[in-house]
Amino acid sequence: MDLGEGLRKAIAKLTGATIIDARTIREFNKELQRTLISADVSVELVLALTKKIEDAALKEQLPGGVSAKDYITNMLYEELVRLMGAAFNPVLKPKRVLLLGLYGAGKTTVAAKLAKFYQDRGLSSGLIACDLTRPAAYEQLETLAKQAGVGFFGIKGEQDISAIIKGAFSELKEKKVLICDTSGRNALDKELTEQLKTISNEFKPDEKILVINADTGQVAGRQAKEFDDAVKLTGVVVTKLDGSGKGGGALSAVSAANVGIEFIGTGEKLNALELYDSKKFVGRLLGMPDLESLIANVQQAIKEAEVNPSETGVEELNFSTFYTQLKTLNKMGPLKNVMGMMGVVDAPKEVFEQSETKMKRYKAIIDSMTKKEREDGSLLNNSSRIRRIAKGSGSSEKEVKDLINDFNKMKKFYNMLKNDRNMRRNLSKFMKK
Repeated sequence: MDLGEGLRKAIAKLTGATIIDARTIREFNKELQRTLISADVSVELVLALTKKIEDAALKEQLPGGVSAKDYITNMLYEELVRLMGAAFNPVLKPKRVLLLGLYGAGKTTVAAKLAKFYQDRGLSSGLIACDLTRPAAYEQLETLAKQAGVGFFGIKGEQDISAIIKGAFSELKEKKVLICDTSGRNALDKELTEQLKTISNEFKPDEKILVINADTGQVAGRQAKEFDDAVKLTGVVVTKLDGSGKGGGALSAVSAANVGIEFIGTGEKLNALELYDSKKFVGRLLGMPDLESLIANVQQAIKEAEVNPSETGVEELNFSTFYTQLKTLNKMGPLKNVMGMMGVVDAPKEVFEQSETKMKRYKAIIDSMTKKEREDGSLLNNSSRIRRIAKGSGSSEKEVKDLINDFNKMKKFYNMLKNDRNMRRNLSKFMKK
């Protein structure tokens, strides 16, 4: 069970209770403690949180007009936000960023994600390869730089940090943001500390950012403190939050170490890097929609998919416009993350996996259609066309027919919506909430 699922189950105990008494609160707190401790949140922090909830629920006078359930849920939300630290708002200006971290944290991928993040916001970016110990680190950063569409500089086989950085300043002088990737170790030792200080003296970074894997849990706090003592950090990026059961522990531990979290990594794709906002993060854990992030994600996806924004407001639904929707959705990252922004969080994992697999299959099938077939679906009432499309997309004829059936159901609903003014009005009101 992940952190969000556990928290929602704990809240469900309150929602399902007829009355909120001492026994209900104890059961709620027991579930809450089990969930947070299994997510590797500090026992001391967990006990302090549940004690505060118990005192508020059983000893304090509740505000008028507020139910005990709502009051406790809101308190849990506010306390978790406090536990997870403050939101980060980056200054969008030219800068030099030095990335630090141990083996396996994901520094190199984060370097490319950060470069893309700033370049997408109008600051041309470049990556510098200063990881001199890990095999293929140079090649990996160069490949990621090409994928992100940002600059790159390195000297393969060179061990002189000064030569690499001077070369980077010359080659990437037109870039507004320079991000330097560095070597890692299994632990922060004297050799790594000295190397980072050397790079820092040569590079003169405006920001020193530590990259930490969420799987480290509470250990993340100790890592942040050690690196901060050694080189004075300006912030932290926590990666692999999408698959870690210890993410809550990592975030709370870093916050407790008084080192600010700047970004969180939520997937493998280069756009799977989010500005850290504890309110949004906790809100998603509790199943609250995050429409602001969803809208921003859609706009970025449209841009990356090279779709004309007018195409997403479809007038005529055919396979061409349906393909555009799939193309945009595919750029938004894992379906689980997208649905989480909408507050849909407890669907079975296999549902998300099956949906993503089906979308990829449908995209391949539409790719194999002719332009006329995409624009006129009635042409597909032909077994020879279906056979040709199946063969061209590596699909079965049944999968092609499944797409046609799903598309026809969607088109029927779309036409009903387009012709029903009241339904459109009600849907519009819902979307504004």
